[in-house]
Amino acid sequence: MSAPPIAARGLVKRYGRIIAVDHVDLTVEPGDVFGYLGPNGAGKTTSLRMMLGLIRPTEGSVELFGRDPVKEGVRKALDGVAGFVEAPRFYPYMSGRKNLRLLAAYDGQGASSRIDEMLDIVELRDRAGDRVGGYSHGMRQRLGIAASLLRNPRLLLLDEPTTGLDPAGMRDMRALVRRLAGEGITVLLSSHLLGEVEDLCNRVAIIRTGTIVYEGALHDLLATAQTEYRLRATEPERALMICSAQLGVQKIRVEGPELRFQADEQAAAAISIALGQARIGITALVPETASLEELFLGLTGGESGDKSAARAEVA
Repeated sequence: MSAPPIAARGLVKRYGRIIAVDHVDLTVEPGDVFGYLGPNGAGKTTSLRMMLGLIRPTEGSVELFGRDPVKEGVRKALDGVAGFVEAPRFYPYMSGRKNLRLLAAYDGQGASSRIDEMLDIVELRDRAGDRVGGYSHGMRQRLGIAASLLRNPRLLLLDEPTTGLDPAGMRDMRALVRRLAGEGITVLLSSHLLGEVEDLCNRVAIIRTGTIVYEGALHDLLATAQTEYRLRATEPERALMICSAQLGVQKIRVEGPELRFQADEQAAAAISIALGQARIGITALVPETASLEELFLGLTGGESGDKSAARAEVA
């Protein structure tokens, strides 16, 4: 059985008294588009830096296809691996094509012959002769992916690839990630944009203050969400009494003209029948399932980027 693209075990990174990453266990399987989620400063970027061998873990280990960057050296461990952390960096006074030529010369292994193909993939061939200093943020992000693809990777690590892009740029970047995944490249996508993750990823890990609080299939996480119903009735007070007496109904509360409660389909159907028998008119009975955002906020304690800003410099 071949080793997984990424296997992190007991991964720790300390900066003095600050623990940026706290005993992270993480496995990315072949073919995954794996979402790595967390508030700003939760430890995502620090984890990626350790995975790419850019910084050494304080404790624990990372293996890429069974190779540990610390034990076997970064160059050997990163064979078949590419990506960027935070934002890709290029020489701004050189053209996009010349930047890629420089990187291709370093990588070798026929990378130079793939430059035009990679520029086509990221739709930058028409601007390849322009200086990178004149590129938009989105163009630099796409050039970063082109540079990563020169290595003909089996694993691609992308840190917030759509941050700072306009809606059209975000759409194009997501389409590109789907295309790459369709070609068999395993992708680890670090992001705080939950709609993006829900759209692209099959598996996720959620990190909070340096600790993994969920890892698994995205559909399994979404399946944990309980359905909540919104009920509007012609006689709200009597409707509340009937709902309160119904088995299988939980967390009943009044919000303005509506009743809200959690129930399965069978209990919701029983409420509908009971209200009809009591001759209480139902003007709305709407099921709502918790979104990925709501599940994320529940797992991270509602922590937002603003609350974590103090940790952002190290994480």
